[in-house]
Amino acid sequence: MSRVFLQAFTLAVAAFLAACSPIKVLNALTPSNTFTKTSAIAYGDDPRQKLDIYRPAPAISNAPVVVFFYGGSWNSGSRDDYGFVGEALASRGIVVVIADYRLYPQVRYPAFLQDNAHAVAWTYQHIAEYGGDPQQLYVMGHSSGAYNASMLALDARWLKEVGLTPSIFKGWIGLAGPYDFLPIENPEVRPVFFFPDSPPDSQPINHVSREATSSLLIASTDDKLVNPKRNTGGLAEQLRAVGVPVEEVYFSKTNHQTLVGAIAKPLRWLAPVLERVTAFIRATGPAGSSARQSPTK
Repeated sequence: MSRVFLQAFTLAVAAFLAACSPIKVLNALTPSNTFTKTSAIAYGDDPRQKLDIYRPAPAISNAPVVVFFYGGSWNSGSRDDYGFVGEALASRGIVVVIADYRLYPQVRYPAFLQDNAHAVAWTYQHIAEYGGDPQQLYVMGHSSGAYNASMLALDARWLKEVGLTPSIFKGWIGLAGPYDFLPIENPEVRPVFFFPDSPPDSQPINHVSREATSSLLIASTDDKLVNPKRNTGGLAEQLRAVGVPVEEVYFSKTNHQTLVGAIAKPLRWLAPVLERVTAFIRATGPAGSSARQSPTK
């Protein structure tokens, strides 16, 4: 396959992804020999309270662990659509948990955060059975999933309900996250947060403290859905102001949707998102972390 054809093909895929949510097409192009998958593990009683685990193949022990939450404006999304995220991180020596959670209109804020906390608690208690090290635990998300990850990392209320604290995280990773979005402009999101009576404590930026764990915040300069300067830039500034280590990264060839798509093998030429995530995990983990160096893209 010529380089010109490959680039034209990946551009076409990128254009498709920009117009689609949730992302499905990348899974058909995702390798299947880099991981083993355990599907549909229940972490609660509701049909939406299930998670999948992606383990590196060949298996390794005491691997770093990432719990990933997808986006979708808190009203759509499925863990099945994000197999490409599980594959990408597993190929770098990371055990990945991708969890479904209840969505609007079934629930509103903060019920989905309570689901997320239960998924993290299940992971913390059981992931050693799947080769993961619970002492190397990270939470990560894209878009509204990045909001979820940030709230678990910054607001201790949710993990407290399951007998844990944010100190269990070695770090957290946000891709194109909304962290400061009141008053709410998106009509799809307004009912999720009881607009116009949206509670200020629903905003991650209002929970910054010096006890927060290290963070990696990645955004696209061409994000038309979530303002990167206000959200990623604003949260990074607040974290630095209280002395919390934070990496703030922007990419110009991506948009809100393709930022997460760039994790997948066919679109990695768009931006080194996967490389930045794995480098962050290696840097914040213990010496000799099992996270693998990036092989050929």
